[in-house]
Amino acid sequence: MHKNKENKILESKLNKVSIALKQSIKNLDSYTHVRGESLYVDDINIRQGTFHGVVFDSPKAHGKIKSIDYSKAEALEGVERIFTYKDIPGKNEIGGIIADEPLFAEDEVHFWGMPIALIVAESEFIARKARGLIEINIEDLPVITTAKEAKAKGSFINAPRFFSLGDTEKAFQECEYVFEGETFSNGQEHLYIEAQGAYAEPLENGNIKITSSTQGPTSVQKTIAQVLGVAMHKIEVDVTRLGGGFGGKEDQATPWAVMAALATYHLSQSVKLILNRHDDLRMTGKRHPYESTYKIGLSKGLKILAYQTEFLQNSGAAADLSPAIAERTLFHATNSYYVPNVTTKVLSCKTNLPPNTAFRGFGGPQGMFVIESAIAKAAHEIGVSAKQIQEINLLDEDDTFSYGQIAEKVEAKNTWNSAKNIFSSDALEQEVAEFNRNNRSFKKGLSFMPITFGISFTNTPMNHARALVHIYLDGSIGISTAAVEMGQGVNTKMMQIAADVFSVSIEKIKIETTNTTRVANTSPSAASSTADLNGKATLMACNSLLERLKIVVSEDLDVSEEDNITLKEEVVFVNGQKSELSWTELISSAMIKRVALTENAHYATPEIHFDKTKEKGHPFAYHVYGTAITTVTIDCTRGTYEFDSVKIVHDYGKSMSEGIDLGQVEGALIQGIGWMTMEEIAYNEDGKLLSNALSTYKIPDIFSVPKTVEVIPVETEGNDMAILKSKAVGEPPLMYGIGAYFALQNAIKAFNPNYDLQFHAPMTPEKVLMSLYKN
Repeated sequence: MHKNKENKILESKLNKVSIALKQSIKNLDSYTHVRGESLYVDDINIRQGTFHGVVFDSPKAHGKIKSIDYSKAEALEGVERIFTYKDIPGKNEIGGIIADEPLFAEDEVHFWGMPIALIVAESEFIARKARGLIEINIEDLPVITTAKEAKAKGSFINAPRFFSLGDTEKAFQECEYVFEGETFSNGQEHLYIEAQGAYAEPLENGNIKITSSTQGPTSVQKTIAQVLGVAMHKIEVDVTRLGGGFGGKEDQATPWAVMAALATYHLSQSVKLILNRHDDLRMTGKRHPYESTYKIGLSKGLKILAYQTEFLQNSGAAADLSPAIAERTLFHATNSYYVPNVTTKVLSCKTNLPPNTAFRGFGGPQGMFVIESAIAKAAHEIGVSAKQIQEINLLDEDDTFSYGQIAEKVEAKNTWNSAKNIFSSDALEQEVAEFNRNNRSFKKGLSFMPITFGISFTNTPMNHARALVHIYLDGSIGISTAAVEMGQGVNTKMMQIAADVFSVSIEKIKIETTNTTRVANTSPSAASSTADLNGKATLMACNSLLERLKIVVSEDLDVSEEDNITLKEEVVFVNGQKSELSWTELISSAMIKRVALTENAHYATPEIHFDKTKEKGHPFAYHVYGTAITTVTIDCTRGTYEFDSVKIVHDYGKSMSEGIDLGQVEGALIQGIGWMTMEEIAYNEDGKLLSNALSTYKIPDIFSVPKTVEVIPVETEGNDMAILKSKAVGEPPLMYGIGAYFALQNAIKAFNPNYDLQFHAPMTPEKVLMSLYKN
């Protein structure tokens, strides 16, 4: 009880800053991005004598290494050294959750693209030439590429996980309608603009500094220390920004930084390792493909009474983050619906593909796609619209999720009804129906897609952050946090918090690089929690400094500390009256009085908890809600299609920066549409990646995005657990893209009444064409 009381007091203090003060500003990185001045790993001014690394990787998906001949490569002029597992002084291990992934292959290879050695040379060109001279003999072993095959052979990463609520078996017996089916959702390539890479440089006393393109600096630091067999304080990891991450640099940025550090450790010279696009595509994991089965039961009134599903997650050859991603799939298996009887199961299946990894949504989209497919199947068989089933079953206040959390401050019906009213959905549906009656060669489809997405790391101990804030003698401010800027505008939001608290110009504030020496033991920038966790810590630090400065004001102006002392536009106000004391004069006075102008604050999300032995708890600080209405037009001769519009009502809470948040919604939506409609990962039966270039892997371009995207904020009070009540916006909007799949299905049904619904994403133009004419 005492702890809960402290948590509530803490939250109250954190939200004292007036929301009315929030300066809604543009993403401050935009200026340097457009001018080409933003710095990434490849832009670092390298030391004289820096070596360059290229990875030699497996040309087969599974086999025993019989022999490797490095002699020709080592003899090539300009090659400095080739590193293998034999050169590792510590542990040949980079697995973050389960210790099952070597940095370099030893006796066996487990996927096509698995690192075997690092070639270090005077130039990248020489290192690549040397790679072609290496001769390797691998004895073939059986290759598993699909989750179903892995299940049949008993090949798993870890034990299965189950969530349950109520009694599904009993509930199915009471249902008017029961339907079963299966779904498949493919992987997705992150395709960040900046490929994976790192730069390692030796410091004095055996210390090493790594500049890494990573979402998890502490993870990189810890793993390097483990591989080198040194203490973590010997390793400094620094991140300026990423040229995109989308989850692909949460765990999979680590090996490249470790390899560079290993070479620097041995050579006492700087080493740069930047993957080219083909190497990146071949060697790194993707969003997890899922093969799933479902069973759904409804009452005569279309209430979902029971839902059961088994998710087969294609984890790849090692655990990576698969167990955590599988867990979040279970957390989001019922999406925006209240289902009183639920049984869900997930199996992380071990295959011979690169270890699949985090991707925006982190398993949540895969779970949501299955229940939306089950609803579409039920609606089709019953002869009603999916919209009717969706609307009847939307979450309400105090409903229980299958993992035990009680739904609070629920906006599911609010966003749904707002979308219907604001966008006149009845008229939209009539327009679609009228168009389809009058056209044979073209058909339209419309879908509703509600979303409910939990915000927090589902691993409770990861929900914490720190901030280090300096106020300098001239009144300028420096802020260090664990937040990694990767295009989401988090640096701007951190600056905005400090500007609001101190009421100073944004030009007086600098966000430092993310550095493990300044801010240690950090969680990655992931789970849509970066702004919340680091923002709350920054707010705490700034508020502590403000309280300290108010004491200085009371002394300098001879006023009581109880008087209302505020800062406004870099001037001190007392009881609403402007004083003669400016911000810079206040800071100078504080320095003279020897007042500390540095503060280090720690924030840990209160109230959240989850017991994995019972699979019950309160894992999320809050949920984000929204509803999208998607319309599409199919050319029934060609199978091609255009999305006419996506109309969204989204739960921002009280947005800190509407421009930044709108950009996140639009970007996530398009990425979700790409996953559902065109981005098709393909491996052959030998485990070789076929979609290994932008000529064979298609992502949305300007011609494939919806003609119109409208995003309207829902009217809401926000949530105190979000930073300044501004809810997380990174991952939730991606799920709106799932609506694209079902809009296409509805258009296909309008053309082909005999179409037997298939739930096999992505719905490419080829699949659309076949579905249009399949009896």
